Amino acid sequence: MKKILFLAFIAVSSLLSAQKKPSKSKAAFELGSGLNFTFNDSAYYFSIGGMVQPYIGINTVEGSDADYFLNSRRSYFNLGGSAIEEGVSFFVQLDFSANDPLLDAWIGFHPTKKLNLYVGQKQSLANNREMLVMETHLQYPDRSLMSTSFSNTGREFGVFLDYRFGGSKFGFVPQLAFTSGDGRNSFGSDSRDIDLGGFKYAARFDLYPLGFFSKGNDQSIADLTYEKSPKFVIGAAASYNDGASEALGEGHGNFSLFDINGNAQLPDYRQVYGDFLLKYKGFSLLGEYAIATATQLEGSYINATGNDALLPTEISEFLALGTGYNFQAGYILPNKAYGIDARYFGVTPEFELNAASVIQERSGWSVGASKYFKGNACKLQASYTSLSGQSVLSSSQIEILFQVIF
Repeated sequence: MKKILFLAFIAVSSLLSAQKKPSKSKAAFELGSGLNFTFNDSAYYFSIGGMVQPYIGINTVEGSDADYFLNSRRSYFNLGGSAIEEGVSFFVQLDFSANDPLLDAWIGFHPTKKLNLYVGQKQSLANNREMLVMETHLQYPDRSLMSTSFSNTGREFGVFLDYRFGGSKFGFVPQLAFTSGDGRNSFGSDSRDIDLGGFKYAARFDLYPLGFFSKGNDQSIADLTYEKSPKFVIGAAASYNDGASEALGEGHGNFSLFDINGNAQLPDYRQVYGDFLLKYKGFSLLGEYAIATATQLEGSYINATGNDALLPTEISEFLALGTGYNFQAGYILPNKAYGIDARYFGVTPEFELNAASVIQERSGWSVGASKYFKGNACKLQASYTSLSGQSVLSSSQIEILFQVIF
């Protein structure tokens, strides 16, 4: 009897073991996606990747000899992962071509498929649309004059929230951010280098009247996926930085202003953006406009002794104030191997008569061409840019960049 019970126990155990499928884990590498690992039947995901951009640049200023550049424009290394059932993700990215390499470091919480909450350092939603695009997906070797005049890396440290309404026929994405107001890695070299001023509050609203872009096509300006029907997004962003001490609000301690008693009194910095992006069968059209202003200037002094009052127009010597615009169009040929682009841009200072303003009146245009060897993962870009302005010398720039995402 004992033998029969033992054999029955062995049989039942074997049957249960046969019915229970072992969890599957996979590892794969693909150019453009990096080294990817999936565990427990894709319940967990982990990736290791990066990007390099060998770069050649020739910059010529009127009346001067040309300057030549040969370097790695960007050298990225990143780690990312997600736990699907737990609704958690993370991403860390460094640029070893920069003095301060840490670009992104955040943890994401996803209670639903449409609601996302991020805590950490990431690209700010408070900038223009071109600044929302990762450097790996730019339409040119570098961003436009408008983007670089009112932003640096576009990264900030704080809390970010977004929610997606709609689907294939109509979409709406509201976003909110609460950040340090001092840009990325704002604590500096040690704990004694603390933030200055208050926090930064920002919001962005994006409307998709014809539905969302195809999967992944909202990560770039160019229409790399060839939208089968017209897709269009119009957006607006606004931010209020309570106490800025850096020209773009992406740092701190670059300048100091005081009240009559010699106490720190920093100005508040405001930015407003409006933009749109259209894509259809390889064609893309981007339009952007920016306004940057300052407030809380009453009773401000340049020195702590309180005998040198800040004149209304002098604030433009400390903060990037004024307006800017950027329009660019592109077309990816049907074979998806070549692309041609053109853009027109400009910036205007708030106080044009102040020759010491951070923003100087400039305008220009660019033309570019791209060769796509494997989509955006491996591409060669070349561009020519012409710049001119009333108080600056005319200049031109030739850029050639090769990109490999691994």
